[in-house]
Amino acid sequence: MRVEEAMTRGARVIGPGVTILEAAGVMRTENVGALPVGENGALVGVVTDRDIVMRGVAEGRAPRNTTVQQVMSGNVYYCFADDDIKEAARIMAEHQVRRLPVLDRDDHLVGMLALADLGRLVGEAGKNALEGISQPNDKPRR
Repeated sequence: MRVEEAMTRGARVIGPGVTILEAAGVMRTENVGALPVGENGALVGVVTDRDIVMRGVAEGRAPRNTTVQQVMSGNVYYCFADDDIKEAARIMAEHQVRRLPVLDRDDHLVGMLALADLGRLVGEAGKNALEGISQPNDKPRR
């Protein structure tokens, strides 16, 4: 099975200068827990609801004055729409991420792949990704 068969299409991209208040509002409206962050046509990060809470709110940052760039994860792990789903699961497990932006071969964002997508559609790959993501990791996440 290929990633494009399991991913959610039409991921909304936000800019790095958007406030975390605005980003949280988009997440609520779109019913998602992560948003790709793009600038000048390039994917520069991903911001999650956890990033907003842990790096923003919990550190006392003002939601109206704190930008996505200040709290987002800058290391962007991704997969391609035509990748095998097992490769995407491997990337998720290796880097302990629950969501991956999905690109086409021209590096355009075409969707998002969530751990829930894997679990729903491909039992073993989802199970392997979940096990990898759930392992303790000594590396700091930033």
